[in-house]
Amino acid sequence: MRTMSKPYARPLLAAMLALLAGAAWADVTVSYVKPDDFADVPRNAVDRERVLKDFSDYFATFNKRLPAGQNLKIEVLDIDMAGRLWPRRSGGEDIRVLNGGADWPRMHLRYTLEQDGKVLRSGDEQLSNMNYMQGVSRYSDGDTLRYEKQMLDDWFKKTIVPQVAAR
Repeated sequence: MRTMSKPYARPLLAAMLALLAGAAWADVTVSYVKPDDFADVPRNAVDRERVLKDFSDYFATFNKRLPAGQNLKIEVLDIDMAGRLWPRRSGGEDIRVLNGGADWPRMHLRYTLEQDGKVLRSGDEQLSNMNYMQGVSRYSDGDTLRYEKQMLDDWFKKTIVPQVAAR
């Protein structure tokens, strides 16, 4: 069987690759300022690094929700996760207990949203969700950051990419 090469296939592919290479992608960068001093992250260095990596991975998903060409820089200044951490006496990972009282998630961050080198908005935010155990969450019960993610989603929708009200 003989296959015929399409004369337009290569130029079309080259044009598509050039378009993709020149496309302005959205980008999110996150940094943690003095994470050892955060109010409530695991004390164990390995567990703390895992939690911060999980937060970083989640912040990275915001790039899909930003318009192309926008860059969001986030500095996390403090984290107080939902619940309270109870140390285990026999070693092993500490246990996080959530009771829905005064143990809601909080986060302090600074952000800058830019496009083409111009600052669109920036600020210093104290996020919290006192009703973190109320309502329906899109995150599973097995997600250890489900309450923090919901709080960050609410902030992102309200502050970073607010929806324009229909007229």
